[in-house]
Amino acid sequence: MAKRDFYEILGLAKNATDDEIKKAYRKLAMKYHPDRNPDSKGAEEKFKEVKEAYEMLSDPQKRDAYDRYGHAGVDPNMGAGGGAGAGGFADAFGDIFGDIFGGGGGAGRGRSAGPQVYRGADLRYNLEITLEQAAHGFDTTIRVPSWDECDTCHGSGAKPGTSPTTCSTCGGHGQVRMQQGFFSIQQTCPKCHGSGKVIPEPCPTCAGAGRLKRNKTLEVKIPEGIDDGMRIRSSGNGEPGMNGGPPGDLYVEIHIKAHEVFQRDGDDLHCEMPISFAKAALGGDIEAPTLSGKASFTIPEGTQSGKTFRLRGKGIKGVRSGYAGDLFCHVVVETPVKLTERQKDLLREFEKLTIEGGAKHSPQTKTWKDKVKEFFE
Repeated sequence: MAKRDFYEILGLAKNATDDEIKKAYRKLAMKYHPDRNPDSKGAEEKFKEVKEAYEMLSDPQKRDAYDRYGHAGVDPNMGAGGGAGAGGFADAFGDIFGDIFGGGGGAGRGRSAGPQVYRGADLRYNLEITLEQAAHGFDTTIRVPSWDECDTCHGSGAKPGTSPTTCSTCGGHGQVRMQQGFFSIQQTCPKCHGSGKVIPEPCPTCAGAGRLKRNKTLEVKIPEGIDDGMRIRSSGNGEPGMNGGPPGDLYVEIHIKAHEVFQRDGDDLHCEMPISFAKAALGGDIEAPTLSGKASFTIPEGTQSGKTFRLRGKGIKGVRSGYAGDLFCHVVVETPVKLTERQKDLLREFEKLTIEGGAKHSPQTKTWKDKVKEFFE
């Protein structure tokens, strides 16, 4: 019997696009698939016919030969004979859903793929540093757990004198195709876990893993101005990959210890400065601590507790900043304690003179009393 025209089988014109060919194939394959027509011999034949037509027209070279010379221009071993017969219904349906389930193409290509390659996992290392170290930067070394090749089996995982064998479940491909109804799904082999190999006699040193866990010493450069929560990436120092995959990365996460004097806010620093009652009243020069030494500034007469003084450029120069932040000194007037009788007498005299001088000595008290008076009236 003469073969039907491939375009006619798919219900397409000869100028059909690749997308139109694929769409027509999916529609007809769903319609005639044997799982949907278990008692129809005719549906099975039509399914084979549709699959053959799609295999010819979806391949640019085969389609060109068919358009030029018809059925005589294509090799039958590459068409019906090798397509529908050798591949079967599961492979045909794998062509339809390969892109959905990660097959990346037809069933034949999925089966011929080698063991899956996996990138190693990333690791995190928490490093606690001082505020001074964060501000000025420094070099340090850390010890992190790592996996090294086993010295006994040299990474094969097999006992010396033996070698791994090809997995009988997946034939060394690392993947198996599972049939679920009319769905064909490619999965990692459950026996070899994607490696394509099994180890009959594991290495006694590494128990077949091919690697041993050891500590590795790494040098880490902490940049000037790094802040709490920032991470430094050490490329390739994470866990090793599997089946030849690349290693992951190591991320060093910075945690800055609480400081006894300063609180950091971005590139700025804040600190509380206790001053005496006399210094606050009379004013004068005081010295403020900074991360690079001491800095002097002048406070005016009558400075009140809580007053903030800004010292420009005395903060921290951040990692991404072009200049340093500022230092904010918050003045706290300290009330004297454990006074002698002489000191108490002087304070009582001072209090008396202040009251006699009127509201000009205590403007805040006068303002507050006026507000209270207005409230009750």
